[in-house]
Amino acid sequence: MASKVTKVYNVTLFKRLLQYIRPYKLVFYSTLFFVIGLAVFGAIRPKVVQVAIDTKIAVHDYNGFMFYIAIMVLLLVLEVICQLLFIYYASWLGLTVVKDIRVKLFKHMLSFKMKYYDNSSVGILVTRAVTDMERIADIFSDGLFMIFSDILKMIAIGGVMFYLNWKLSLIVFTTLPIILYATKIFQKYMKIAFEDVRTEVSNLNSFVQERVTGMKILQLFTREETEYKNFKEINERHKKGWLKTVWYNSIFFPIAEFLSSITLGLVVWYGGLNVVVDQTTSIGDLTAFIMMVPMLFRPLNQIANKFNTLQMGMVAANRVFAVLDTTSQIDDAGTIVASQFKGDISFEKVHFSYVDDEEVLKGISFNVKSGQTIAIVGATGAGKSTIINLLNRFYDIQKGRITVDNLDIKDVTLTSLRNQIAVVLQDVFLFADTILNNITLNNPDITEAQVQKAAKEIGIHDFIMSLPNGYHYNVKERGVMLSSGQRQLISFLRAYVTNPSILVLDEATSSVDSYSEQLIQQATDKITNGRTSIVIAHRLATIQKADNIIVMEAGQIVEQGTHNELLKKKDGYYKNLYEVQFMKTETV
Repeated sequence: MASKVTKVYNVTLFKRLLQYIRPYKLVFYSTLFFVIGLAVFGAIRPKVVQVAIDTKIAVHDYNGFMFYIAIMVLLLVLEVICQLLFIYYASWLGLTVVKDIRVKLFKHMLSFKMKYYDNSSVGILVTRAVTDMERIADIFSDGLFMIFSDILKMIAIGGVMFYLNWKLSLIVFTTLPIILYATKIFQKYMKIAFEDVRTEVSNLNSFVQERVTGMKILQLFTREETEYKNFKEINERHKKGWLKTVWYNSIFFPIAEFLSSITLGLVVWYGGLNVVVDQTTSIGDLTAFIMMVPMLFRPLNQIANKFNTLQMGMVAANRVFAVLDTTSQIDDAGTIVASQFKGDISFEKVHFSYVDDEEVLKGISFNVKSGQTIAIVGATGAGKSTIINLLNRFYDIQKGRITVDNLDIKDVTLTSLRNQIAVVLQDVFLFADTILNNITLNNPDITEAQVQKAAKEIGIHDFIMSLPNGYHYNVKERGVMLSSGQRQLISFLRAYVTNPSILVLDEATSSVDSYSEQLIQQATDKITNGRTSIVIAHRLATIQKADNIIVMEAGQIVEQGTHNELLKKKDGYYKNLYEVQFMKTETV
């Protein structure tokens, strides 16, 4: 497994990343130019020092010495300019590429089936879209270009060394293979270590996100101590993952520094003997080599360090691309753009399962005529909400056919289909934003005046205006500033203001107070009037006026009819259910 992971550190992944640079070729090549400038100007400086010492200082000839000082100053200025431009544009390129990938990733995630989110951790997806993206940016700002820069510096310095004195160069070059081999081993183990680190980071993010979201449940059931212990265990694994990388660093860098110091000592020893004894090496050569040995070994150490950054970025890129390569989209091959449905709905022998070989719907069939209100009742798990998910094509059926106005919903574009269906769920989700934005979902075609007019029509305008700032009241994350009944009223208005052809109410009154339920019932009467409506409800008192009631059990339709017709059935499922609820109401 380890060898595979290391080999996956590959050219293919690089090529894929480099595709995102194509729109910014000018910046990319400019950055490479600045990298080359850094290497060239850095390598020339020791040569200028060598010439200045041998031609001026060694012979005590100071005429024209200021010329070499001026050249040194010029080279330093040029090197600083190249360094400044290189750092800025490398970082700019990395951040711009990451922006493009992140936008593409988010757009891709928006089209995933609900099944993908059913099986995925929110914390891990957040890690992919945020933390992993930052690591990819580092590939360009601190990884790829830096490594290229260091390699160029080493080549340029090595060339100048060999040109000045090949004997001293051989002393330096004999230690290079040892460091290169150590770097290769270091890179291999750091790759594996960073895989472990990214896994633990994802687990940590996922754990914290879920516990913060479900904090009320933890406190209600006094699970604070248990979750604290679980967090300590996850955090300990996270720490151990990072410590493994620290351990590899603590071994490699001292070894590299030791070899660099030994090499410098050998150069001084051998070069010094040549200067003093046989004078085959000049003082300028020795001085230049003393300057160049750190200049050669420092980039080599930095390459190893930058490989850390590069490998973390590659691990992150591999995981991000895994999400981008996920094909979990609903097939949107429909060509019909529905502008307005009449509202005739038909389910024809529909079979569906969330998990293979475990059917949730077992060949159900029913029809809804335009303008009718039908109700679906049944025990939990009977398949009621599944019908709504299939009508909106959050999932695709395995067998059968679903039509709206005699059009197979697979032939209708997803956007136009869902634009014509409004759903009010039992568990209302509100964003940390104003009531207005939660109603319009930032749709520019819906004005505040339209929202207020719609609110007055369904009788909840006064409730909204009673809140601080009215329609501009910020409900905070998940609408915690509102009661469940108030959130439900907001969701009714959100559905109504879109003027849908088909309305779905999924147990919309099952967990609200009596006052809110009265407002919701008024809103329900208003928004269902004249449009096809499907109502899923546990409280049978709310569906007595329905044109048709479908009773489901274990994924099958067991009864159909109006409220009065179903009550006449002896030992009927609906009749028994109604009598149980009626007796409970009487008892209360």
